[in-house]
Amino acid sequence: MNFYRAVRAVTDASGEGPVDWVAVGDAAKAVTAPGTLDLTPADERAYAADVRAARDQIRSVAGVDFDLPETVEIQNRHHWIDANVVTFERILDLLEPEVGLMPGIARSLNTGSMAFAVGFLANNVLGQYDPRLLSPGAANDHSLYFVHPNIRRVSRQLDADEDRFRRWIAFHEVSHAAEFGAAPWLTDHLEDLIETTLRDLSAARFNRDDFLAIDTTMTAVEGYAELLMDRTFDEEYEDLRRKLDARRRGGGPIAQLIRRLLGLGRKRRQYERGKDFFEAVVDARDLRTANLVWERPENLPTDDELRNPTRWLTRVA
Repeated sequence: MNFYRAVRAVTDASGEGPVDWVAVGDAAKAVTAPGTLDLTPADERAYAADVRAARDQIRSVAGVDFDLPETVEIQNRHHWIDANVVTFERILDLLEPEVGLMPGIARSLNTGSMAFAVGFLANNVLGQYDPRLLSPGAANDHSLYFVHPNIRRVSRQLDADEDRFRRWIAFHEVSHAAEFGAAPWLTDHLEDLIETTLRDLSAARFNRDDFLAIDTTMTAVEGYAELLMDRTFDEEYEDLRRKLDARRRGGGPIAQLIRRLLGLGRKRRQYERGKDFFEAVVDARDLRTANLVWERPENLPTDDELRNPTRWLTRVA
């Protein structure tokens, strides 16, 4: 890690916009060890087998018809940074805020903040389904990433068998591919919500309903993936669930503060709240009924229905 190079990248931030995204990537990589991709041919075959098994199990158990993304990558942390800086730039540049009276200083602060956030996430992300929001041609350009150094490190921290842990993560990420495959409208729906929210923020307006709509949609997305992950995984998983939940809640005070600042606590609540909703629906009816969420945007649960699944069942099923 090279903190001097990171500082130089931030202080030398340039360009016309409020964030120098090239500098974000350079600074984030300077303070983030890439990790090794010391994959054997057997490791590569295992990743491919896990992804295929997840696809086949989810198709069979959930009755959801979908295809895997054309892009499935095993990455190190720097690869993940390169892929996601492009995403952050594409989304956040819609804000187009004024740089201010001292644009150089403001740009450096913005760039440093984003580099810090991206570097922290790169050290913690295990896998990612990327629907390429706001990207031209996104419907045919989804991607699936596995950050191998993090999977290996976290499996050791949790004292979990690496092959079994990797397979469980594969089931979670492929579950997201199933959601977007079952709901061709979902990408456009999320893009519309994001663009509306960012337009409001750019105009110094705060619309609570916009944020609530994004939150409830993502709660459904994360909760359904958790449900499928558990219902289709071909081994016992309770120990992995317990250990990973403890990790999501854990960490030292600095890590916990960073997680709160980045909104990761909200993401954990989305996992838990969404999973509780879908478990209640499946217990009351079945998995096929839960799949009705992805039939059309109007079937997404409201905030009230997430708290009261029977109301969603009465309205939709």
